[in-house]
Amino acid sequence: MSERLQALADAGVSIWLDDLSRERIETGNLAELVKDKSVVGVTTNPTIFAAAIADGERYDEQVRKLVADGADVTKVIFELTTEDVRNGCDILKPVADSTKYDGRVSIEVEPDLANDTDATIASAKKLWAAVDRSNALIKIPATEEGLAAITAAIAEGISVNVTLIFSVERYRKVMDAYLAGLEKARDAGIDLSTIQSVASFFVSRVDSEVDKQLEGIGTDEALALRGKAAVANARIAYAAYLEVGASERWKALEEAGANPQRPLWASTGVKNPDYPDTLYVTELVVADTVNTMPEKTLDAFADHGEVEGDRVTGEKDGAQAVFDQLQEVGISLDDVFITLEEEGVDKFKKSWTELVETVQGQMEQAES
Repeated sequence: MSERLQALADAGVSIWLDDLSRERIETGNLAELVKDKSVVGVTTNPTIFAAAIADGERYDEQVRKLVADGADVTKVIFELTTEDVRNGCDILKPVADSTKYDGRVSIEVEPDLANDTDATIASAKKLWAAVDRSNALIKIPATEEGLAAITAAIAEGISVNVTLIFSVERYRKVMDAYLAGLEKARDAGIDLSTIQSVASFFVSRVDSEVDKQLEGIGTDEALALRGKAAVANARIAYAAYLEVGASERWKALEEAGANPQRPLWASTGVKNPDYPDTLYVTELVVADTVNTMPEKTLDAFADHGEVEGDRVTGEKDGAQAVFDQLQEVGISLDDVFITLEEEGVDKFKKSWTELVETVQGQMEQAES
């Protein structure tokens, strides 16, 4: 057992792995990470699946069978990915049974649907039914069009991982969408305790964009602010979470059995080599949150990460001061968040294209 990761878990941070593959499942690697590295959840995306499918032969037999049955590329992707997530859910089931919120495995709706509410709802329902595991989470992006889909999915008892959140303003709308969905589910007689949700707040990409602009400005004041925006943004978001958690609206739902929609720190792999490789873990330690990490970040924290206590609660004023300083040197945070969301949706779509091309290549091999 990694003592450093255990310390992180003891501080109330749920450690989720941002990766899944059939190899991890079938070799026992995922089970080992649960046992030895305090991993209590898994997140996936099309890029992760594309890498998994391209790198191994463990999918070949299923691909051959699906091709022989006349499946098209969309059907093959659906079957391969839902099987991995289903099996991942089974491995994490003991964690789900022994904890209130963890043991979850996320799978994403098709990224091409990010700006189509009705199609996102349909995709969420189809994935939920196919995985057919109570500890699955369906990832829905927090675009304007995605907000109504989040409410609709929650209202039907589907557990949701809301992804692609950059701004606190949008995060507030996500929390509202979750509460609205719970209210509809309650009114429909659904057991609210069966519904789980996390809100994935992207971290490192904020620094990547803001730092680029600060370097373009080039003044000493601007350069001194590099590497501070992302953590400040997350800390302000957590303050918003506490605010909603203290509301009468939430308390009424909690009394009816609802689970909180925990903040999840996503994109926590450090992109700037000048920054500590555990920056977005150490600086965002606070109870009742999730940190989903690529294995590189997980291993880095296991090796030299430090838990320095709660680094988030009560830090809103300091974080807001960073935002004020950013605006003073000429950074428009509103523009930053718009850019990041547009880029995020575009990256989602490109990753889907990458997955389609990878699977098509596997299908062509199966036919030859």
